[in-house]
Amino acid sequence: MTHPNWAVWPGSPYPLGATWDGEGVNFALFSEHAEKVELCIFSATGRRELERIEMRWQTDQVYHCYLPEARPGLLYGYRVHGPYDPAAGHRFNPHKLLLDPYAKAFHGQVKWSDALFGYPIGKEEGDLEPDARDSAPGMPKSQVIDTAFTWGNDAPPRTPWHETVIYELHVKGFTARHPQVHPALRGTYAGLATAPVIAYLQRLGVTAVELMPVHAFLDDRHLVEKGLRNYWGYNSMGFFAPDMRYCASGHVNEFKTMVKTLHSAGIEVILDVVYNHTAEGNHLGPTLSFRGIDNNAYYRLVHDDRRYYMDYTGCGNTLNMQHPRVLQLIMESLRYWVQEMHVDGFRFDLASALARELHEVDRLGAFFDIIHQDPVLSQVKLIAEPWDLGEGGYQVGNFPVGWTEWNGRYRDTVRAYWKGEPGLVGDMAYRLTGSSDLYESSGRRPYASINFVTCHDGFTLEDLVSYNEKHNEANGEDNRDGESHNLSWNCGEEGPTRSKHIMDLRARQKRNLLATLFLSQGIPMLLAGDERGRTQQGNNNAYCQDNELSWLDWDLDAYGRDLLPFTQYLIGLRRQHAALRRRHFFQGRPIMGAGVKDLAWLRPDGEEMAEEDWGQGFARSLGMFIAGDLFEEYDERGRRVRDTDLILLLNADHEPISFRLPAKPERTRWEVLVDTVYPRGPRPDQRKFHSHELYPLQGRSMVLLVNASRPAPPTGNGID
Repeated sequence: MTHPNWAVWPGSPYPLGATWDGEGVNFALFSEHAEKVELCIFSATGRRELERIEMRWQTDQVYHCYLPEARPGLLYGYRVHGPYDPAAGHRFNPHKLLLDPYAKAFHGQVKWSDALFGYPIGKEEGDLEPDARDSAPGMPKSQVIDTAFTWGNDAPPRTPWHETVIYELHVKGFTARHPQVHPALRGTYAGLATAPVIAYLQRLGVTAVELMPVHAFLDDRHLVEKGLRNYWGYNSMGFFAPDMRYCASGHVNEFKTMVKTLHSAGIEVILDVVYNHTAEGNHLGPTLSFRGIDNNAYYRLVHDDRRYYMDYTGCGNTLNMQHPRVLQLIMESLRYWVQEMHVDGFRFDLASALARELHEVDRLGAFFDIIHQDPVLSQVKLIAEPWDLGEGGYQVGNFPVGWTEWNGRYRDTVRAYWKGEPGLVGDMAYRLTGSSDLYESSGRRPYASINFVTCHDGFTLEDLVSYNEKHNEANGEDNRDGESHNLSWNCGEEGPTRSKHIMDLRARQKRNLLATLFLSQGIPMLLAGDERGRTQQGNNNAYCQDNELSWLDWDLDAYGRDLLPFTQYLIGLRRQHAALRRRHFFQGRPIMGAGVKDLAWLRPDGEEMAEEDWGQGFARSLGMFIAGDLFEEYDERGRRVRDTDLILLLNADHEPISFRLPAKPERTRWEVLVDTVYPRGPRPDQRKFHSHELYPLQGRSMVLLVNASRPAPPTGNGID
């Protein structure tokens, strides 16, 4: 099939991808080892291949051409010719239609068949001629788009890190069952931008939504054959294209409208991005894009047998961050989402894999150097999942200045403490104060720690207090998948129960965990639905469950009707009290002229903790005095930040304890703001307490008291 119908000009090697300039479309594709590249044009439905156009022009290993008659909406793909020699790392096969790595949109979904594989399925891979079946009928097609959009006066909210509250959600699962969202919009970008959803987020008090992957992704063949799908989306095939399954209109601009609407409501948009691997999997995986364009360039291959892939991700392959063109791809993708789609930041999945210069994790790797100096990307929110599955991959606390991290130490310590494990008061003190043991020595701030108790991966909050064991049978893997070490406690009975005692205890434990999350220094991240008591029935790996097991249930039971306002109240307290969102670590030293320290740790007798107290293995209670006169805390205009004094009391033991309030500041009246014993906040008749008085701290409870003798600034911003 040749090209008799299209005018073809040389075009330009840059920008890569398919670019509409108002008159025609420029096509450019990088391949270091290809021998010939063909641009394939398809019908409007994507079912018929109309033309194959050889891209005869090559500049700096980029094949390019320009079609002056092409227009937005055109469907296309590539066929790349070259050696098929897996042992040498080459897997070229022109019988396989390939997606453009720079495509801004895809049309259609993968239809699985053996034709999508570069080698004959069922025979010894790599020792034969390449498979000769045409994969085009089962492949989605890349699509040319017009990027024009009326942004108007859209501006990023630029919420300071220390004021940020993150809400992790799934675009589909969040609104798939929402009764106030039109059925045609449920589970879509448009649905997330509807008035009822925006109002809910605002009432909750979050400042940013962190969207689970929205880059175009693939449903794994083994899942499709079992009637499941890759619901979470950590299986990317396109780093520029939003997944159209979440698009009610079928147009990329729907995503932009969602971002603009959220910005108007003061809510930032952070994307969970997967640049560490692709959906092509290991050496037995399909040939969909990168593998067929230039396998040697795009992937990390085993040095002495290039048939195989270095797998630091557990997903079969790892992108080759050592190659400048791969770095270019990722950087241009990130800039595209900031500049064209107006997102406010990124959470990098398995970020340690991006730091592997050779084999070891190197935090000064080229990727981080480039990000740090980039005038666009260095100004947005950057969050690392600071681990991968390779040797030395657990890097919590080791990412560079300018990065924040999902703090896995925080999650594990808080879970274990409230489960009742002994000997954790010292570690808990670090987590409550921003994890200075992880971040302070490198010059980072408390907001380097993204604090979370639950996330998409693992138990929901409801399940964390309802199950001792995972229950993943619905995944079809005989309950072998998912994490077995969950630090969970079912409060006395596995799963659903009719025992009011157990249900009440579970509700209190949820309040303890949420209160810890929002009253700790650092940045809180709340998993969508945890504020409502969402359950996955004990499934801690619901990655393949695109159904009501994963979707939010918008009906509240009696416990949910208590938990939601309690969560809103906690977020409001955090916003009101600057002392709960410090920009500097506590120093534990006296404040000049105040006669008290900025932070003091208290024993139940009201005295300060001594060195030997921290080593008491049986200790499960802890007091924390926070001075409202925030030492060395200033706003952007140099104004002193002030608040009122606070006390946190924690008791993870099942027995109550009388906790004596500190003698200093003298003649202080302490008012109860939070006592997790009570589902709807402190009782209206709960009296105030005075310095040196005993507070009846109940078993498995947490209390926040405020200095009522010195009210907080009326604006709640803590600024003099």
